[in-house]
Amino acid sequence: MSDDYRVEQDSLGEMQVPADAYWGAQTQRAVENFPISGDTFDERFIRALGVVKKAAARANADLGTVPEDKANAIAQAADEVIAGELDDQFPVDVFQTGSGTSTNMNANEVIGNRATELYGGEIGTREIHPNDHVNFGQSSNDVIPTAMHVAALEALQKDVEPALEELRDALEEKEEAFADVVKTGRTHLQDATPVTLGQEFGGYRAQIEKGMVRVENVKPHLRELALGGTAVGTGLNTHPKFPEKAAEYISEETGIQFREADDHFEAQAAHDAMSEAHGALRTVAGSMNKIANDLRLLASGPRNGLGEIEQPENQPGSSIMPGKINPVVAEAVNQLHKEVVGNDTTIEYGAAEGQIDLNLYKPVLAQDFLESARLVANGASTFGEKFVAKLEANEEYCADQVERSMALATALNPAIGYDKASEVAKTALKENKTVREVVLEKGYLGEDEVDDVLDPAKMTVRGILSGE
Repeated sequence: MSDDYRVEQDSLGEMQVPADAYWGAQTQRAVENFPISGDTFDERFIRALGVVKKAAARANADLGTVPEDKANAIAQAADEVIAGELDDQFPVDVFQTGSGTSTNMNANEVIGNRATELYGGEIGTREIHPNDHVNFGQSSNDVIPTAMHVAALEALQKDVEPALEELRDALEEKEEAFADVVKTGRTHLQDATPVTLGQEFGGYRAQIEKGMVRVENVKPHLRELALGGTAVGTGLNTHPKFPEKAAEYISEETGIQFREADDHFEAQAAHDAMSEAHGALRTVAGSMNKIANDLRLLASGPRNGLGEIEQPENQPGSSIMPGKINPVVAEAVNQLHKEVVGNDTTIEYGAAEGQIDLNLYKPVLAQDFLESARLVANGASTFGEKFVAKLEANEEYCADQVERSMALATALNPAIGYDKASEVAKTALKENKTVREVVLEKGYLGEDEVDDVLDPAKMTVRGILSGE
């Protein structure tokens, strides 16, 4: 054995472990068994594991099931996990045993060895045992889904929601700034009756606000924690008061209210709450994608596109075309939406694939959910700050295009009837004239009437323009 290694032991025998590692034999086996993706768990999930282990230690100390001095050392070591100080001690691949046992034991071994060290012992002696002390009253089957819910709800509340607020505020500012900019509306990508640019941005703002409500609505089921169900949901080898006490400590640590699951069998055999919550993320990502698409179209040009808004010059857009500027931030939002949709498919299928008393897709559910949360949060914040906030309206161009629109003829319906209005629109298009010019030429309305009926600003609000 090299001096760079030490020997640790588990129920299968001895394993060589890097001398400077806090993990033990079971973690080392997992590292060797799962060289699959090279991806390890998201930092927020590792933090959540630390929160769960600390809460369990404190609950066990209160209940007298783990000696208080050892529980305190466990809690102190778990604090280092929570703070991210031991992130490099979690080397296990995401693609592993479906229960996440390898990562639960990774946490147990790291916390056990670090707690032993804090306790005055030597790493590897198991003076504070990974199973008997750190994992007391727990199973991977309830620890991992508990960490999933803790990490997911923290990600939504601390990352996603603040970022969506930033994007909503940026859109609202533009809604107000563009309130008087009248432009051509479009349906089927064809000219439609006038709207204000502010009204369109108000629609975008409402999309994000409704997305925020959707995120809020999925929280109740994520607040339920599987901890206390142990292997299959019965709670074997767990103190009757353990789940409630542990949930209280998790709530205290995170500042988010959690509680014991209504039904431990449901909490471990199915992960519908994760699927439901990710559905909200997918919908929000879809809203962002729609907004990004629209803004790309409205900013297309600058001379041969719609050109109704001017986009920020974030970076040069081409390696060959001088002066070209592309909507790069909006395109990043388009791409993250596709990634989130892919994650949603994985989570939907994984959550539905529980078999009998356990769902075996826990690791990938946790990882993909947290990736989506990170993408939506970072994307929303970046989109708001670096793109939406820097948009400007091309007001003169918008006004000119409205005046040229055939859709203005719609406002003539109450004044001269649909048939005459249709005749006006077709003539205007054929002869390359404005609707206003044709109406006057045909004598259907006088100049004062035309100014009233064909006032684009009046067409942006509910009402009937009769010309009388």
